[in-house]
Amino acid sequence: MSAAGTATLRHGKDGDVVAAAGDWTIAAAPALAAQVAALARTHGERLRVDASGIGRLDTAGARLLLDLAGDRGVDGLDQTRRALVDAVAKADVAAKAPPKGDAGLVALLARTGSAAEQVARDAWQLLGFIGLVLETLARCVFVPRRWRVTSLAFHLEQTGLDAVPIVVLLNFLVGAVVAFLGATVLKDFGATIFTVELIGYSFLREFGVLLTAILIAGRSGSAFTAQIGSMKSREEIDAIRTLGLDPVEVLVLPRLLALLVALPALSFIAMLAGIVGGALVCAFSMDISPTMFVTRFHDLAATRHFWVGMSKAPIFAFLIASIGCLEGLKVSGSAESVGTHTTSSVVQSIFVAILVDALAAIFYMEIDV
Repeated sequence: MSAAGTATLRHGKDGDVVAAAGDWTIAAAPALAAQVAALARTHGERLRVDASGIGRLDTAGARLLLDLAGDRGVDGLDQTRRALVDAVAKADVAAKAPPKGDAGLVALLARTGSAAEQVARDAWQLLGFIGLVLETLARCVFVPRRWRVTSLAFHLEQTGLDAVPIVVLLNFLVGAVVAFLGATVLKDFGATIFTVELIGYSFLREFGVLLTAILIAGRSGSAFTAQIGSMKSREEIDAIRTLGLDPVEVLVLPRLLALLVALPALSFIAMLAGIVGGALVCAFSMDISPTMFVTRFHDLAATRHFWVGMSKAPIFAFLIASIGCLEGLKVSGSAESVGTHTTSSVVQSIFVAILVDALAAIFYMEIDV
C-alpha cells in the first residue's frame, strides 16, 4: 500500500537532517510542498536530506527534494532514483541558464551568410525544376492523349478570365495617376501635350505587363502554391504517384500552360485599360481631346513598344507558374508549412518579375529598341 510522503526534521551530532519517507509523488506534492515550506521558514539554510525511507518517487517529488536539500545533496538514494533526481537537477539548471547573448557583428554575418546560402539553394532548385518541367513538356507535347484539356480550361478560366476585372481596374487607376503626374511636371515647361507619349511609353513597354505580372504573382502564383501544398499535406500527391502518374504532368503543366496563355492576354488588356485611364484624364483635365490623343499616340510607332512589352509576358508567366508550383511541392505537410511556402511563392515571384523586367529594360536599351 502507498504511504503519504513525510519530511521529518531530526537533530543529530552532525547537524540537522530531514528524513524523507513515504511516497514522494505528484499526488502527495501539495502536502509535501507545505512541509518543505515550513522547514524552509524555520531553517533559513538548506538541510541535508536522508531519502532512504522513500517509497515511490517521481519528478514532482524529486523537485521537492532538491528544493529542500539544494547544494547539500540528497543521501540514501539508489541508482535509479539518483538518476531521476540528477535529471531533474540538470533540467532545472538548463531552465535557469541565462539566454545566450547576441554576438553582434558575428551573428549578423552568420545570418547574412545563411540567407545568401538559402537564396543560392532556392535558385538552384528552381533551375532544376524548370529543367524537369521542360523535359516533361517535351515528352507530352507530341502525345495528344496525355493532354489534360479539361484541367487546362479550368485553370485558364481561373487565372485569366476571373482576373480581368482587377487587372482592368488597377491599370485604369494607375494610368490616371501617371497622367496626373505627367501633367503636373510637364505643365511647368509648357509641354502638357507630351503626357500622351508618357502614357504610351510607360504602359506599352513597362507598366502594363509588369503590373499584371505582379498582380498575377500575388493572385495565381499563391493559389498554385496553396492548391498543390494542400494536396501535398493530404498525401494526394503520393496517391498520384501510386497510380503511376507524374505529378508534374498532372498538376504543373496545366497550370503552366494556362498562365502562358492568360498572362499575355491580361497584359494586352492592362495596356488598353491604362491608356484609356490616361486618355480620360487628358480629356477632362488637360483639354487634350480623344482625337488629339489618338493622333499623337499613333505617331509613337506604338507597335514596336507594344511588342517590347508583350515579349516579357511569356517569361513572367513561365517563372511565376514554376515558382508557385515548386513552392507547393516543397510543403512538408502541415498547415503552417502551406502558409510559409505560399508567402515565399509570392515574394519570390514578385522579386523575379521585377528583376527580369529590369534586365530586359537594360537589354532593349542597349540594342536601341
